[in-house]
Amino acid sequence: MSPVRTTPRPRRELDAPLVIVLAAVALVIAAAALVAGCGSSSTDSPSSASSGASGGSSKGLRIAYQLIPNGDLIVKDQGWLEKALPDTTITWVKFDSSAAVNEAIAAGKVDIGLVDSVSAAAGLSQPMDIAYSVPWIYDLIGAGEALAVKNDAGITDFDGLVGKRVGTPVGSAAHYALLAALELNGIDVTEITLVDLSPSDILTAWQAGDIDAAYLGDPTLAELKKDGTVLSTGADLAAEGRATAHLAVVTTAFSKEDPEAVQAWLDQHNKAVQLYVSDPQAAADAVGRQLDISGADALAQMKGFILLDAVQQAKASYLGVPDTPGLLADELQYSAEFLKTQGTVKGVPPLKSFQAALANQYVAKTAGRVSPSSRRPPQRW
Repeated sequence: MSPVRTTPRPRRELDAPLVIVLAAVALVIAAAALVAGCGSSSTDSPSSASSGASGGSSKGLRIAYQLIPNGDLIVKDQGWLEKALPDTTITWVKFDSSAAVNEAIAAGKVDIGLVDSVSAAAGLSQPMDIAYSVPWIYDLIGAGEALAVKNDAGITDFDGLVGKRVGTPVGSAAHYALLAALELNGIDVTEITLVDLSPSDILTAWQAGDIDAAYLGDPTLAELKKDGTVLSTGADLAAEGRATAHLAVVTTAFSKEDPEAVQAWLDQHNKAVQLYVSDPQAAADAVGRQLDISGADALAQMKGFILLDAVQQAKASYLGVPDTPGLLADELQYSAEFLKTQGTVKGVPPLKSFQAALANQYVAKTAGRVSPSSRRPPQRW
């Protein structure tokens, strides 16, 4: 794979949008949450293997995951991490948003987590300043994240969004993508009513008729498509140089305490990508079990994301290697600048700080002992 871009995207000024949270929607969501009795996270039963290779931390490993159809769910379904770290108690904690994962990591409740690239940028910026780094790219977001409109909302193009209520998790990669899609199609964000909702709350509001459109990803996106139409996808934005991703973040404390466990964790995720390439259906069946959907549906959703193996991620276009930090650092800084225009962050660190936050020593080690597995060209940043 040859690098897809060798120079950072030129910086540009972004207009700050007006964000309106509908009181009626908030009441509907609050009522639904009370009825459902659900929170922002749930913990699976801790598990540990009784035999296998040595390694791991006696203090355990707490992993924040989300229901996103990528390699993380493959690793969880197959129990590979438990086998690779038999002396470590592995606890999987489910979250429904990257913002919630950031909060949990900042509070010291998890060690490794999945967040989108915009949320990672927020975590590395002021005032959050979370002590974590990025060792792995779970996926590059393609058609698996999109702007969907309700079929009965009378919206056939971007002009039809004017005056409509659009839901998205504000401050997330989906929010960033929505604003980019609007900008590219000549619509000012002040011409819509932007509703700040989590993915699960978006589905509730959509079904209640309280929003007309939403920008979010699978698996919730698949539910919206049942009575909705897609106007724009992450793949469309990637073609315009506005790509986003799902990233792993590991706390500085855990990485220092048990780097061997982090390496073992990453090796299993590289194994998941290799399975997806060699046997897509087997990989999809594993994801389907975690999402409680069929393997066929899971495979269709997985095609909306691009999974990169360790060899690809060690390239300059992505994480790079210790001596040569990859362009992901530039993208994180760019995302932080976007968040500053939204008032989400107060200060943006220099590029060298984002480069230092790429824990690419792990992917470099894995890449040095495996062969490339991907047959598909990666999307560009």
